[in-house]
Amino acid sequence: MEFGAGGDGGGEEAARRVQVRFTTKLGPPFRAPSASLAVPSNLSRMGLSEIVNLLLKNVNTDHETQPFDFLIDGELVRLPLEEFLLAKGISAEKVLEIEYIKAVAPRKQQDPSLHDDWVSSVDGSNPSYILTGCYDGIARLWKGAAAECTHILAGHTGAITSAHIIKGKSESANTFHIATGSKDRSLRLWKLDASEFSGQPVNVVKFKILQGHTSSVQSISSDPSGDMICSGSWDSTIKLWKVKNFEADGDSVSIKKRKLVSETANDAESQLEGMSVSTLVGHSQSVSSVVWPDRETIYSASWDHSVRQWDVQAGKDTWNMVCGKVLNCLDVGGESSALIAAGGSDPVLRIWDPRKPGTLVPVFQFSSHSSWITACKWHPKSWFHLLSASYDGKVMLWDLRTAWPLAIIDSHKDKVSLVFAFHNRVWDLILTGYFVGYRYYPQIGGKMTVLLVEELIPSCLYVLECQFNRMNDGKDST
Repeated sequence: MEFGAGGDGGGEEAARRVQVRFTTKLGPPFRAPSASLAVPSNLSRMGLSEIVNLLLKNVNTDHETQPFDFLIDGELVRLPLEEFLLAKGISAEKVLEIEYIKAVAPRKQQDPSLHDDWVSSVDGSNPSYILTGCYDGIARLWKGAAAECTHILAGHTGAITSAHIIKGKSESANTFHIATGSKDRSLRLWKLDASEFSGQPVNVVKFKILQGHTSSVQSISSDPSGDMICSGSWDSTIKLWKVKNFEADGDSVSIKKRKLVSETANDAESQLEGMSVSTLVGHSQSVSSVVWPDRETIYSASWDHSVRQWDVQAGKDTWNMVCGKVLNCLDVGGESSALIAAGGSDPVLRIWDPRKPGTLVPVFQFSSHSSWITACKWHPKSWFHLLSASYDGKVMLWDLRTAWPLAIIDSHKDKVSLVFAFHNRVWDLILTGYFVGYRYYPQIGGKMTVLLVEELIPSCLYVLECQFNRMNDGKDST
């Protein structure tokens, strides 16, 4: 079969033709005939997409036209076909196998709502709730698509810098633990019973205060069992803490007692302090991000320009990579959950593979941002996709098979401070918190936007809004 010039233009009748065969791993509704075709060599992605849609329409008259992306030898095609083949040294004399996948097509977002303060942390790992931490010193729990605030976690005396839902194997859908970290140098543990909510936000009392850091807590992560958490701090250390068995040991307040929100001395006495069980020492500056992907290993990023892999039992770092830049964030994912992504004080998102001995050079580098990268997150179900957020005001969706971002979320006017992605049934949710304003201005604004990514196509679901005044803690560390 032979096709003329594609709808993306740029071709003449006498354009050179190449023999191609389209393949896909998509389900039957998207499977085109596998016969070889002669197509113009000047086709780009749009022209190839038109051909695939035409083939699918011939098989199924109810097929609705949609954009596709194309892979040749595992790499996304982002150039006209002939240019791509020349750049990669691929012969056009044989039948070329081209795999097609569903393309990313950003949708229009809703108008955002501004807040009076910064949203510093977001966790959406619970399928029904979203947790936010704010610079007013309060964490809030929001319920699902209704975007309704159900629980308020107040008690820190400084801005909250990290809020984390502890994902233990024994946790139920309605009862779970939360850890928050703050500029007041402490962590607090909370146990929430979602069934307590009856229309008005429930004020939750912490059941444990974790003391030991000598400076602001910057990041929190839990081990896969949910029995322990680790925290990174401006004091350059990583501390490990027990989470479970507090109530069994008599260290916590009962659920009935926690419902009695009180500021009396008796209530203060019931909130017993906990100490760390271990401290990991090695970084020389702020530990900006920690991840605990398996029981034996913790990863950390620091302002000392290093990413480290720690042996939890030995208490020592087993892999130390220096990249020459202050690092703000990291996450572990990709193939076999073995790739480390990190971003920092330049526009480059770097990815390392610790399995490759003898080299500290990133295996991937993405540089489409125009300012510092503040957050990154791997897709939990895909080896290839991850997100990054930057002070350039953009959230970018990446695919390891191409150097260009698949999608750019660019609806906000100022700095994006964080991003979190998680898989929830057939959707992915991206939660982003934004810096709006500048660090030392008295009037600061912030917002938290929830975006739907269905088959990697982002669109805004809703904006969570709460009104509060900025807490002046007098000791900004960031």
